[in-house]
Amino acid sequence: MTDAASREARLAGLTCREADWAGLRVVVTGLGVSGFAATDALLEYGAQVHVVDAKVPEPDTQMAQRAQILEVLDAHLHLGDGAEQSLPVPADEIDLVVTSPGWPPHQPLLAAAAAAGIPIWGDIELAWRMRPRAGGAPWLLVTGTNGKTTTVQMLTSMLRAAGLRAASAGNVGTPVLDLVQDPEPYDVIAVELSSFQLHWSHSLRPQAAACLNIAPDHLDWHGSLEEYARAKGKVYANAEIACVYNEQDPATRRLVEEADVVEGCRAVSFTLGSPGPSMLGLVEDVLADRAFVEDRATTAAELGSLEDLRGDAPSVAPHLVANALAAAALARAHGVPPVAVRDGLRAWQPEPHRIAHVATAGDVHWIDDSKATNPHAAEASLTAHEHVVWVAGGLLKGADVDELVAAAAGRLRAAVLIGRDREQIAAAIARHAPDVPVIDVAATDTGAMDLVVRHAASLAVPGDVVLLAPAAASMDMFDNYGARGDAFAAAVHRYLQEG
Repeated sequence: MTDAASREARLAGLTCREADWAGLRVVVTGLGVSGFAATDALLEYGAQVHVVDAKVPEPDTQMAQRAQILEVLDAHLHLGDGAEQSLPVPADEIDLVVTSPGWPPHQPLLAAAAAAGIPIWGDIELAWRMRPRAGGAPWLLVTGTNGKTTTVQMLTSMLRAAGLRAASAGNVGTPVLDLVQDPEPYDVIAVELSSFQLHWSHSLRPQAAACLNIAPDHLDWHGSLEEYARAKGKVYANAEIACVYNEQDPATRRLVEEADVVEGCRAVSFTLGSPGPSMLGLVEDVLADRAFVEDRATTAAELGSLEDLRGDAPSVAPHLVANALAAAALARAHGVPPVAVRDGLRAWQPEPHRIAHVATAGDVHWIDDSKATNPHAAEASLTAHEHVVWVAGGLLKGADVDELVAAAAGRLRAAVLIGRDREQIAAAIARHAPDVPVIDVAATDTGAMDLVVRHAASLAVPGDVVLLAPAAASMDMFDNYGARGDAFAAAVHRYLQEG
């Protein structure tokens, strides 16, 4: 048997934490949260690990703390500019590369590993293979261009309302490796997966999986929309009970049709319309299930209502309803009863900066959706409201906003534009909504958002929504989308107090 064949045979046997990991020679790329979790787990099971990162940790930072811990555990650290440009040791001394999800396939170290025939796993693939041999919690997977985090959090709330020990992990928050190694086992894990993580995953076997939507994103990483969609479609591979897709997004249906699943796995869709058999949808204001009931042809189960979703918001955005239906489908696939779906929706609280209600004054509603960092997400926010003063702009990252503006044109009362690429949005408004007033805010200092809010307030009339849904990334003016949303909310409160 050749060395490559021997290596492949050994890796094929690493399917649980009880397998023989001792002496496995691994390179881990990245010293972030996922890279640290992967290295720590591999060292615990006896692997020899080299960690590579282009950054040298600043003193008294979390990265510095991680580096110190891993050095104590006998990891070999290769840090600093240029460290990521090549393999840290000869290729014949490496059995496996475990990569952090943000590293693209064309990155030099990963390209060198692939050229040398070294298998590459992501952190999610490693976590799947480090589950216990018996009693491991089933996984419910969620991906999509937008809405992943909200859907996973709704799903976790439903699972907990059913009395299950459940947690969410993956693309944001807790690394899945931490959960699969928890000494107190979980009943079920809801996993949010990015296209990056799916690209590096090979053997996942979810109990059920959902792709919420497909829109152009991360094309610089994947190379094309087709490759991006293909990565998203991997969420359905080997699904056991249900492949959940968006009836309004034909691309998600195609991914289900192309998926290689376990015999007996069902296709279940969600829709904002009235559901047919094997669907979840809306009957007036009721969330209805015609997929996980005994007689799908003639009956439906009531899962909750729009009122259960609304909370303090003036209305329920359609994409939130879609997220709730997708989460409900996954929960029902796991056996959660309808009452737990309803109770989970009532208990769910949206994350900050995701259609967050900031204030209402003079019948004008101020909404922070700073998390809408691409046109697809912004369109979902804009179409949720009848009349909008739109606060937008930032780094478009090459995204086209014409389709977004054309779809929302009839809802725009006015627009207040900020950030580096605001002129592109202004040009799209001039093409598709020429009568909509546009105010250009060129300021980039800390007082810029106060100016934005004053302009927005002067344009809004009673019944309007002033909506921060930038359709762009934030790093031209802010540390992240959270800082942008915080600045908007603080400026709104200052303005209202002054008034």
